[in-house]
Amino acid sequence: MPHSKQQPTNPTSHGELFLVATPIGNLGDITLRALEVLKSADCIACEDTRTSGGLLHHYGIKLPLISYHAHNEAAATETLLAELLQGKRIALISDAGTPLLSDPGARLVAAAIKAGIRVTPIPGASALLAAVTISGLSTTQFFYAGFLPPKTSARKAALQPLATLQATLVFYEAPHRLLETLDALHKAYGPRNAAVARELTKRYEECIRAPLPALHDHYTNHPPRGECVIIVEGAGPVPALDDDAIDTALTNALTTMRLKEAVTEVAQHSGRPKSEIYARALALKDAQ
Repeated sequence: MPHSKQQPTNPTSHGELFLVATPIGNLGDITLRALEVLKSADCIACEDTRTSGGLLHHYGIKLPLISYHAHNEAAATETLLAELLQGKRIALISDAGTPLLSDPGARLVAAAIKAGIRVTPIPGASALLAAVTISGLSTTQFFYAGFLPPKTSARKAALQPLATLQATLVFYEAPHRLLETLDALHKAYGPRNAAVARELTKRYEECIRAPLPALHDHYTNHPPRGECVIIVEGAGPVPALDDDAIDTALTNALTTMRLKEAVTEVAQHSGRPKSEIYARALALKDAQ
């Protein structure tokens, strides 16, 4: 007698939280499974009920919508968690793409996991992956940095630790800040090869590939529209400096920087451990 396949069971009587990826532009870029989950959910949590309402109307999905965005995330998490604990099936979507990537939702996921509620991903469209794959830059390793801070000093501080990463760097940016960010990237990393992907999957989709200064020039003359993804070539291998070169670099840096700043600056370009550079810097200061 053949054995029937045993179906997995939910170990609790709780509901289930689904993280559903939605299209980033073209409404056709939604999976059959995503549609099934959205239709069978008890309610849908979304950033903007108007934006999500258009998508759901397009596919004939009529379900209660709960607003879940950065400004009400704490209160909405409590409300949704209570619903999940009562056995509800809730789908979380963002305005576009995969939830939680530079979008609210991490608080809800953490709370659900802590409460023993099953969290299920429903994968699909992602501006991040779409942009990386068409950039022409290395996809072997990449680092997603999200949106950079809008203030100049904070943006500079955020870019500095990434300077020596040999992975491709990926940033999201709003069109009105694109030029400022391209300029900051050039100042931080030099004329690296890069790409700007814009309006992905939409009618006017484009991906401009050029060194950072050329991209800045292009968008100075062609003001961008739509959300942008910036992809920047990673750093090359750092050649190791010899002891004399390190001491010279430290001596020069210490004339204008504090000890900690000088050590960080030289370590990034030395190919040596930061602890070793720090020890040499202390020795130099003692000898002076």
